Amino acid sequence: MTLTFENEQDFDLGFDPEEVAAAVINGVLDQEACPYEAEVELILTDPENIRTMNREHRNIDRETDVLSFPMVDYPSPASFDFLETEEGDDCFNPDSGELMLGDIVISVARARAQAEEYGHSLRREFAFLVAHSMLHLLGYDHMTPEEAAVMEAKQEEVLQRLGITRD
Repeated sequence: MTLTFENEQDFDLGFDPEEVAAAVINGVLDQEACPYEAEVELILTDPENIRTMNREHRNIDRETDVLSFPMVDYPSPASFDFLETEEGDDCFNPDSGELMLGDIVISVARARAQAEEYGHSLRREFAFLVAHSMLHLLGYDHMTPEEAAVMEAKQEEVLQRLGITRD
């Protein structure tokens, strides 16, 4: 797995965000039985930048905690079979051969506020947001209660397996 990591923030999170992100990304890929090496870009940004991105890409003019920009349009969540067809050819980096999953953008300030609100560590909130966004990159959504329940269970499962609890 290739993780392109960019931290636009100038404060210490109290943990290595690149290391935590890599563990969570690999955990989700393993959980979903992704048969390919994959690449993901992760950007840590501020409330103003994520609000601008939310407005430009989703027409929602407000800050959010995380944005996901999938490169693959799965016919159903984590269905990798179609990648073996001609349709899937554009989903792979021609230089590395890795599956290009997409980009994750996290507002660190929002993650910090949510960690305080929910009574757990910033590390746990950060890991949760990465897991949540990875599931979006793999085609999951939470538009219905049923979809939301599936995502919540998968997020919790990967965090538990990694020992990232509600500390």
